[in-house]
Amino acid sequence: MNPFIQLGVSPELVAAVETLGFENPTPIQEKAIPVLLDTKKDFIGLASTGTGKTAAFGLPLLQQIDAEDRSTQGLILAPTRELCNQIAKDLAAYAVNLPKLDVVAVYGGASIDQQMRELRRGGQIIVATPGRLIDLIKRGSAKINDVNIVVLDEADEMLNMGFKDDIDFILENVLSEERRTWLFSATMPAEVRAISKKFMEEPFELTMGSKNATNTNISHEFYMVRAKHRYEALKRVVDLNPQIFGIIFTRTKIEAQEVAEKLIKDGYDADALHGDLSQAQRDKVMARFRDRSLQLLVATDVAARGIDVDNVTHVINYGLPDELEVYTHRSGRTARAGKTGISISIVHSKEQGRVRQLEKFTKATFVKKEIPSGKEICERQLFSLVEKVHKVEVNEEEIKGYLPNIFEELKDLSKEDIIKKFVSIEFNRFLSYYENSGDLNMAESDRGDRDRNDRSNMERIFVSLGELDRIDKAGMLKFINSLRLGRIEVGRIDIKRSFSFVQIESSMVDEFMDTINNWVYEGRELKAERSNDPAGDDRPKRKSFRKDFGGSRGDRKPRADRGDRSDRGDRSDRGDRSPRSDRSPKSFEGGEKKSYGKYFYFPDFDSNHKKERKKAKEETPAPKKRKRKEF
Repeated sequence: MNPFIQLGVSPELVAAVETLGFENPTPIQEKAIPVLLDTKKDFIGLASTGTGKTAAFGLPLLQQIDAEDRSTQGLILAPTRELCNQIAKDLAAYAVNLPKLDVVAVYGGASIDQQMRELRRGGQIIVATPGRLIDLIKRGSAKINDVNIVVLDEADEMLNMGFKDDIDFILENVLSEERRTWLFSATMPAEVRAISKKFMEEPFELTMGSKNATNTNISHEFYMVRAKHRYEALKRVVDLNPQIFGIIFTRTKIEAQEVAEKLIKDGYDADALHGDLSQAQRDKVMARFRDRSLQLLVATDVAARGIDVDNVTHVINYGLPDELEVYTHRSGRTARAGKTGISISIVHSKEQGRVRQLEKFTKATFVKKEIPSGKEICERQLFSLVEKVHKVEVNEEEIKGYLPNIFEELKDLSKEDIIKKFVSIEFNRFLSYYENSGDLNMAESDRGDRDRNDRSNMERIFVSLGELDRIDKAGMLKFINSLRLGRIEVGRIDIKRSFSFVQIESSMVDEFMDTINNWVYEGRELKAERSNDPAGDDRPKRKSFRKDFGGSRGDRKPRADRGDRSDRGDRSDRGDRSPRSDRSPKSFEGGEKKSYGKYFYFPDFDSNHKKERKKAKEETPAPKKRKRKEF
């Protein structure tokens, strides 16, 4: 008897999964399906990514839908359009023998009019991303009042992406008294636990393995490099694995695009997948990856959610993610359906502590590897080619017409000569490339001052926040973290009276400046731009700079006389201000204004004036202490 029949799955669904090649249920399917079919309780299923969770909730859901009733009875929420689309396709494949049952996928980036038409025709199951579903609910197209079963798939990621309010709104609009909630997640952070307490009643909880643990079929490795050698290290890791079919994860969309473009330029079969691509572009990239015409997919975490591609051999972290849970999701793209895989991390020396944190969190062992030398790569590529030749199947019928001419052309070569020449075609390419390659591994002595002083990958950025804003170096770091740009490398920070200079890793500069230039801090628009002095080593010795924008901040009263900056009122109440080109810093009497790039200073500034200001400041009553504003 088929094992799925023994779990209680209907013959129609069993016939479909047999056609799809499902012979035996995975552990999560074996434990979850009977519970979801036999009980009316809410359910929490915790299992690593890639363990078959879609079938674990999909088969019981399909079996409990009344196909004769055209109303929506089942609702599945997923964090991304890729995952939403994948779930809908899987359910449709399971329900191939249930012709009256329809599954409708609704997600952003696709025509909402088309999705509204599909909902009007009726769909017993809706698979949706939260944002698009709320839009359709408010338009009156998605009617979820009678939904009996709600499934939250990848719940931890939905909450991590900021969908908590959307989930609350949706669950509060599912009014059926018979409603059950099934929550599936790879990890169980506090936010997921809070959702379960708010919307679920005494749920049955099933945990496969340890909470937050990764798939035991995944090997975890890491390479330690300087930041400037990270891309070269990535190429060596790829070249060391000739049969690689993998996903490279980056922190930002810009970084994903840059890495993909570099790989393509260097001759690799690679492409990028991120949120700046249109849906048509994303579908095209994924189609190429699924049919293996694309060897390397460079993706952001958000875009890669829902990628369910068989036989991914490697996941490469081009730097560690900010959240520990994200690593579990990344590594789960490989070793799916019982197969084995390798998760590789290319880390900076400063991230070594996070590797140890990941070991504790995932309950896995991370093995430190040495970055391969050019000789090792050439050897691996050579024997890979030999193995490929040994295993290739010869098409006798198609090739026999060409053999006489081939034999004639090679008749003056011995067997050994033919082998040498054939192998050298590929071997010489790698030998030439890596002939003078250096050692990228970091010695223990390199991990101190030399690495901290290595700023070749940094750019110096002007930011219009300074001491007047009650900002110090710690406060600036806290502010940068509040921008939510992901893990961003910050170098030297110089805090001035009304502005600061901050060193930011080059790959993040554009995104950093775009965010700052759209940020309002205590009612004031901020400004960021590249400094004319990227290194910051030839600055004038004068410390009092002023920037020609946003008003003359240098003429402000002492702090005690300014009052609370948060009470300055709305910017719109200040009346019309002159264009920036008309604003220029005032010169002190007797002082000659000189320029340094776009910044101004006064070398003839009277020192007595400084003493008078200092005395006035000492005589000014100290301001009342107030709570520092949290970012």
